[in-house]
Amino acid sequence: MMLPRSSRLPLVLAALLATLPACDDATEVEPATGGPEATEAGGDDVAIPVGTADGDEGKAGFGPVGRTDDKGKADGVLNTPGPAANAGASDTEVWKVTAQWADKDTPAARKAGMAWPADSGLTWDEKYALWIDAMEAAPATDGYTTYAFITPYGKKLPAPAVECAETAILLRATFASWYGLPFMLQGSDETGKRIYLGHFGFRTAEGRWQNTPLFKTRYTDHSHRADTWQTAGWPQDAALRKRHLGGSQDDDQPALGPDAGAGTWFDEAFLNKRVGHFMIFALSYFGSGNLADPVNTFNLAPGAVREGDVLVERWQRRGIGHTLVVKEVENVAADALAVELVSGSMPRRQAKWESAASSRHYFLIDYTGGPGDSGEDGLPYAALGGGLKRWRTPVLVNGRWVNAVPVADREDFIDATNHAAIGARIETFETLLRDVPPEEKRQVLLAQIADARAHLEKHPASCSARERREAAFEELYDLESEHFERTRTAVDAEFRTLADAVYAPLVYDQSKTCCFNSTTEDMARVIMAYAEKEQTEAQAAGMCVTPTVFRWEETGYQRWFDFAGTIGLADKWVTWREDEPCPQRGVAADTLAESGASPFCAP
Repeated sequence: MMLPRSSRLPLVLAALLATLPACDDATEVEPATGGPEATEAGGDDVAIPVGTADGDEGKAGFGPVGRTDDKGKADGVLNTPGPAANAGASDTEVWKVTAQWADKDTPAARKAGMAWPADSGLTWDEKYALWIDAMEAAPATDGYTTYAFITPYGKKLPAPAVECAETAILLRATFASWYGLPFMLQGSDETGKRIYLGHFGFRTAEGRWQNTPLFKTRYTDHSHRADTWQTAGWPQDAALRKRHLGGSQDDDQPALGPDAGAGTWFDEAFLNKRVGHFMIFALSYFGSGNLADPVNTFNLAPGAVREGDVLVERWQRRGIGHTLVVKEVENVAADALAVELVSGSMPRRQAKWESAASSRHYFLIDYTGGPGDSGEDGLPYAALGGGLKRWRTPVLVNGRWVNAVPVADREDFIDATNHAAIGARIETFETLLRDVPPEEKRQVLLAQIADARAHLEKHPASCSARERREAAFEELYDLESEHFERTRTAVDAEFRTLADAVYAPLVYDQSKTCCFNSTTEDMARVIMAYAEKEQTEAQAAGMCVTPTVFRWEETGYQRWFDFAGTIGLADKWVTWREDEPCPQRGVAADTLAESGASPFCAP
């Protein structure tokens, strides 16, 4: 866990932004309280009241607004009006709006761009999709495949290391800022008041939100240097380079150097430094719950999927979820598509580029808006906001910014209350997305299991990684049974490892280990060395012993701490701390979850 610094978000805010586990961990957290008012309006260390702590990764982000349009209906092509058009003329403005997303024939729209020719006849929404598609594959610092980030300045950057929803928000807001397009995210604070963050700054419908920055007067826009920076040098903002995102986990950007954080990446990406400072707020305050909210995105028909759309996982109405961005869409037959997704995670990482086979899996699960029973008041998953989404585009209606479904997309728009149509998309994707042979499906599932194990090797307390691994095994059991007539015992005998038993799944809300996000790779080394010692001693005695599960016991983690001392790693053991809101902090011992795995010492 990185200690707060004066250049980070304010100390009181940093304390509230306690980190949750991975981007797809199911978590319900308590509301956060507000921070004090700033002593210097618009300063780098401005302390602002936060919203409800329903954000991703323990971030005290703003909650969803809810499904209402300007007529109080459940959903619609228009939302409730937000800030006035003249908000852009105020000192809170981040960038000036000079174009609209639907433009095709304006002088700016007719110019050639990063991935489109002159006189393309395309809308900016369509150009956004081309930009996403044009970013080529590149190796991530951790060895998997990510993408190389391209800019309109002829500058290429390594993909930023950010969370899952942060990836989607960063891409959309970045493109909007470069081309003078309107951008608006909506959320609600702990009182239910609607909050707007966009090109106009951080505002309510009436004016500036609390003491948030005066971006226009506080920070510098160097956009006029777009054509000269390669000879004159890239302008830097020293304060921005020192800034970090909210959350207790690192936002390190190792691809830019050992001391680089998110602020450094933003400084390298934006000539308009106001946008870099804006991103600190956009990414720290908004998460997958806000992307699931139909005031920011809308449900999309399967056949309309294109690059830049988002696929949202929701398994609960409140709390965090997971977000993936559509990276590539390819027609592989007249009636079949291959779609590839990218996603960040927590701890923050460069977006991982999934294969078409792996991506297909995400489109077919109940979490992404499926028809199955979610277990919440009898609601289907389709009612929780998950599934394929496209960004709404802000337009002016009666002098105020309103997030709208683009006219060109309205035939593919699905109302958020039409749960039957939303849930039916799963079956459509079954046919639309290219199926793969069982052998390839097996490799996809084994890769997902390996990914979860790799996460546990660095963060052994992660309950989400344990759950992801077990979910993949459940699918593997079904696959092997249906196509290869193999039993669970046979599958486990071939594919289970000692670590799977050591990191057995825990009941999240009954296990304080699930709140312990600052466990380390050194701790994992201790845990597995202890397990291997157990097995060696048992084998010497001619016995089979079920490995001790790493969890909080009545004596805490004492057995592992004591063992760490015997192998010279006592100083590497981290004491339990509440890295996220943890109502279960007082449990005497963690509770093991049910598992479909065969007994370790099966006869």
